[in-house]
Amino acid sequence: MDQLLDLDRRRLVLGGGLLAAASFAPSIAWSKALGGNPFTLGVAAGDPWPDGFVIWTRLALKPLDENGGMAMTSYPVRYELSSDDQFRTIVRSGETLARPEMGHSVHVELTGLQPARPYWYRFFAGHDMSAQGMARTAPALGTAVPRVRIGVAGCQNYEQGLFTAYRHLAREDDVDAVFHYGDYIYEGRSRDGLLRRHAGDEIYTISDYRRRYAQYKMDDDLQAAHAAAAFIMSFDDHEVDNDWAGDADQDGTPPEFFAYRRAAAMQAWYENLPVRRSQLPRAQQVQMYRRLEYGRTLRMHVLDTRQYRTNQICAPDRPKNNNCLDQPLNSGSILGAAQEKWLGDGLSAQHSWNLLAQQVMVMPLTYPEHRAAGRTNMDSWSGYPGSRKKLVQQIEQRKLTNVVIATGDVHAHHAGYVPSQEGDVTSRPAAAEFVTTSISSGGNGQSGFQRWGNMDSENPNCQLNLDQRGYQLLDFHADHMAAQLRVVDRVDQADGALSTAAAYHLPNKKVEISKIG
Repeated sequence: MDQLLDLDRRRLVLGGGLLAAASFAPSIAWSKALGGNPFTLGVAAGDPWPDGFVIWTRLALKPLDENGGMAMTSYPVRYELSSDDQFRTIVRSGETLARPEMGHSVHVELTGLQPARPYWYRFFAGHDMSAQGMARTAPALGTAVPRVRIGVAGCQNYEQGLFTAYRHLAREDDVDAVFHYGDYIYEGRSRDGLLRRHAGDEIYTISDYRRRYAQYKMDDDLQAAHAAAAFIMSFDDHEVDNDWAGDADQDGTPPEFFAYRRAAAMQAWYENLPVRRSQLPRAQQVQMYRRLEYGRTLRMHVLDTRQYRTNQICAPDRPKNNNCLDQPLNSGSILGAAQEKWLGDGLSAQHSWNLLAQQVMVMPLTYPEHRAAGRTNMDSWSGYPGSRKKLVQQIEQRKLTNVVIATGDVHAHHAGYVPSQEGDVTSRPAAAEFVTTSISSGGNGQSGFQRWGNMDSENPNCQLNLDQRGYQLLDFHADHMAAQLRVVDRVDQADGALSTAAAYHLPNKKVEISKIG
């Protein structure tokens, strides 16, 4: 089990070799024209390592049709990797198959590349060529790195707004990778006041999920962001069902039936995103938590707060007949025992920074009394205070002052601290947390609007509560890190303007956030 969970470099290289062996088997004969552009869903790259990354595409002539308009057969797909954006110097090329079992998706793991440099890639199918993408390899292990820039984004409800923020993110300078914290798609369908509409109703089957991903991935701004930098993917709840936890959904569906929906959702997640072969769903699960490193500057721990958590304690807005458990609040776990141990074993002072890249808010936050779902977000770490206490203990036992947490989920920008004492928000900070707002979920928001009123008096550990759409840029240096909180002024029209709502500075060896803009 430990060998599976570690996802160490040797196993990833081996996985790449196995994939290469399968990919370069003799292919079926090349078709002529496929009858249209098969690259309607764009291209993407993911999970950079010092010697490579994965590149992705999915063939779909008619993305919203059954099987994406593709015949149920395997198609040969060629790829090229270049050291320049004009493809004058091809450093890798090959051929693989887009198989119907995987929704005609292609995942190619590239190895043997030079560290800390950009590469450009593209695909060919029949007579057609895809758009080109760019991704950067990570720096060599153990090397000094002047700066690591990580973008953070997620919560992109297609019906509630345009993905304008992604267009701006695609234009940011020198982004090493983008951490996507989840809610890449939304499984339901809203009814009123929509800017755009989902094709179909709530989704349950593999065909449903494939079509929903296709609708999202047809968006030009999302395609631009994927083509501009490698994405480090995770998932939250809406990739499956709102507020799901382990083997339980929010509606009380028997676990043996919910398992079928979850398996379909996990397969579609893998098919549509630039993730490695090691994350191919097995036994109805995806091995999502993993580590990536950027020299001596940054160790990134990507967490999974969905698959292994116990069910949420009942929140006030939940129906009485759902299957949330009647249990003491401290008895639940949001990570599960194996992942908790994996995280503790990996937290280290050998890197300038430990980044916990995960989905739901860790720091406690007390909401106003008029919030329909109650004063505590039971779907966050506040619904699992025992897990938060264990995390703080792991940090403090190792005497770490270099832990930063990147979070999403709540459709607002926050900046604050995880306190060292559970139940005392005024206690010494154990870690800094930057919560990134949504790309589009929640609509425009309002500039300067404190969505839940003035919460300052009850939440001294939280410095910002901003209801606008956007993303964040986290810059990690050896002696400090900086966070830029970007916002767009509107998502109901295509001309949303970008600005920096706030910026923060955090010195290494001291958990002390300073607002600088």
